[in-house]
Amino acid sequence: MGHSLNVAETRFSPGMSNPVGMRQPRNAVLFGLVAFAWGMNYIFVPVGLEYTSPLWLATLRAGIAIVFVAPYIYVRHRRSVLTNRDRRDALLLGIPNTALFLGLWFAAAPQVAAGETAILIYTFPLWVALFSPWVLGHHLSPRHWIAITVGFLGIVLISQPWVPGAGSIPPGALLELLGAAVSWAIGTVLYQRRFQGAQVVQEANAYQLGGGALLLLLATVLVEPGTTPPGAPQLWIAVLWIGVFGTAFSYMVWYYLLDQVPAATLAAYSFLTPLVALVAAAVLLGERLTAPELGGVVLVLLGIYGIGTARRRSRGGRPTATEGATDPGAIIAGAPAGLVESAPTRSLGRGLESASFRPLRR
Repeated sequence: MGHSLNVAETRFSPGMSNPVGMRQPRNAVLFGLVAFAWGMNYIFVPVGLEYTSPLWLATLRAGIAIVFVAPYIYVRHRRSVLTNRDRRDALLLGIPNTALFLGLWFAAAPQVAAGETAILIYTFPLWVALFSPWVLGHHLSPRHWIAITVGFLGIVLISQPWVPGAGSIPPGALLELLGAAVSWAIGTVLYQRRFQGAQVVQEANAYQLGGGALLLLLATVLVEPGTTPPGAPQLWIAVLWIGVFGTAFSYMVWYYLLDQVPAATLAAYSFLTPLVALVAAAVLLGERLTAPELGGVVLVLLGIYGIGTARRRSRGGRPTATEGATDPGAIIAGAPAGLVESAPTRSLGRGLESASFRPLRR
């Protein structure tokens, strides 16, 4: 979504014993298209907000996305494997993963430059790493802690709290963007704790997207009764981009890539999405960063890359083993919510504290 990377273990489809990963040009091109589509979301969101409210734009994005994603999941799998409890939990996870995430992001977007918005939203992997020991039982390595520290130093440089009025980001908008990143991260680790298996993960993701869309629609009707989005072509071009290309199309391509490329590899390159947004904002919108802001951006990108490439430590303190092309010890944070497979199977209402985690293999 701007989107939703996840903490999870990697596994591959049947017959994928030797995945070629990013070495295959097609996979590299497809990943580039996904990074471009997600990065350009940050350009089109401010365009849409010139014509409608943050709540309406968030509702339209999630609603249009689910219209495309749900039929794709149905055609791909035909028979549902979700229980009623699975559906309930997935709908509830739409609150942090979609409703709060998009609502807070879009509320802040008119007050913050598009490039900086992307960077602050993509502090999400830092928060995922912080929450994963508590929710997923992960043990972070020193490299993780260095990456987290570097990333948060970058946030400080971007916001420049020591110079009153000097920063380009209002404090309220800064808190909303960081709140969106935190909400996305919380939803991600809860999602990864709850669901496992390729089909389950993909189906549940459609439900969480639908649950978030319904909540956004309800909030829009209650907060802005009697209003409707205008018919301005610019608005609907923006909505089609962020809903169809920036969400639905990207999700479908991500499903494919997860069968071809180790999830840890995809996560390591997640910094490309905010980088695309920064370049596009500079070229298309004429945005420029001050020296401290540029330094902060570099530190945040380094932190994201560090999280994606670091390996977790086992309970005994040693790095977890790597098997073939996969790294079961990697923290995976960088994809739409639920699009990386994870290990436990407990409902949200009971037993989370005793769920076990393990590398998944086929």
